[in-house]
Amino acid sequence: MAAPLPHNHTNGAHCEHADMPAYSEEDADKMYPLVAVVQFTATSDKVKNLAMCSGLIRKAKQRGALMAFLPEGFDFLGENAAQSLKQSETLSGPIITAYRALAKELRIWLSLGGFHLLEKEHDKKSHNAHLIIDAEGTVVATYRKAHLCMLRIPGKVDLDERQTSIAGRSILPPVQTPVGKAGLMCCYDLRFPEIASLLTRQGAEILAYPAAFTLQTGIAHWEPLLKARAIENQCYVIAAAQCGRHNEKRISYGHAMIVDPWGSVVAQCQDGPSIALAEINLHRLHDIRVNQPVMSHRRHDLYRLALGPLQLLEPSREVYDFGEYPIQKGSVFFETTFCIAFVNLKPFLPGREYLTTFLTTHQTQPRRKIVTAQRNVHFNFRYPGCTKKACGKIR
Repeated sequence: MAAPLPHNHTNGAHCEHADMPAYSEEDADKMYPLVAVVQFTATSDKVKNLAMCSGLIRKAKQRGALMAFLPEGFDFLGENAAQSLKQSETLSGPIITAYRALAKELRIWLSLGGFHLLEKEHDKKSHNAHLIIDAEGTVVATYRKAHLCMLRIPGKVDLDERQTSIAGRSILPPVQTPVGKAGLMCCYDLRFPEIASLLTRQGAEILAYPAAFTLQTGIAHWEPLLKARAIENQCYVIAAAQCGRHNEKRISYGHAMIVDPWGSVVAQCQDGPSIALAEINLHRLHDIRVNQPVMSHRRHDLYRLALGPLQLLEPSREVYDFGEYPIQKGSVFFETTFCIAFVNLKPFLPGREYLTTFLTTHQTQPRRKIVTAQRNVHFNFRYPGCTKKACGKIR
């Protein structure tokens, strides 16, 4: 008798389960948390886009989803650089305010990928930001897209995201959600497997790729890339997608989907605005990792995954408390869960030799000294798996 398959709930969805390991009786009987992946066709009309997405999120909630994932450009897709800049907003603007209210009303978590984020009202470019909003309506994470797409297919596509966007300079640690620990990325990041592998090492169980793949690249690469990230990291991959014609210059491939850690598509949208739902079975994920412990088989004696030695970042706070002294975010150049490194003309208190030595020579040889400091932090504090005991030395 064939092994029972996991529950899945799709809207015109395609699923496959070829050669998958058998499920236990517990898997067959138990209902696991549901997530919804959203697909629609955004335009430059933010009001209409909000109405469409709100309706799809409500539908997802009605069908039992604990978390809904929206695609890149869910707020809008502009027709040119000037329009994109004009319509970009800060986190306190009307678009995110509306989604925060919706999340709180429905008691649902939201992954909002590809928001045109203005850090300041008069910036000349925006960040392509992937946000997580919890069921209380709080923005709990903001990832800024690291890799900006440039694509030229003569006569078909001419896309250069650098004209409108600022590349992010940090990788966020996985975010704890009701359906698992989610690693945040965005669209073109899919082509760079190192980020996904780093996030998996930090505990990610879900890799989220909100996207707006072009028709040409989508046909050729979309599904193979998503399956590859799922298989090599033994993670769920959730990929919300734009679809259809947005304007005269741009068409998106669609096919929003959810891929399980075995590389099987367990939910997929077909044509037009829709949602697809699937269960996130973390028991199965961890069984796969135990049965084939790929991560423990890496040859760290030959190669290794590591964050770059020069970790320029957008600090997570405006002001940090250093005892009784406030540290402004402009002084912070390195941050982990438990510690920060910052620059200043002189140390606040005697006896803090690490900061003293670094700060007194910083002005004359900034790049070399920052790289040296970064390596010291990596070595002494075991970044990114820093411990409170080790990091206490710097405080």
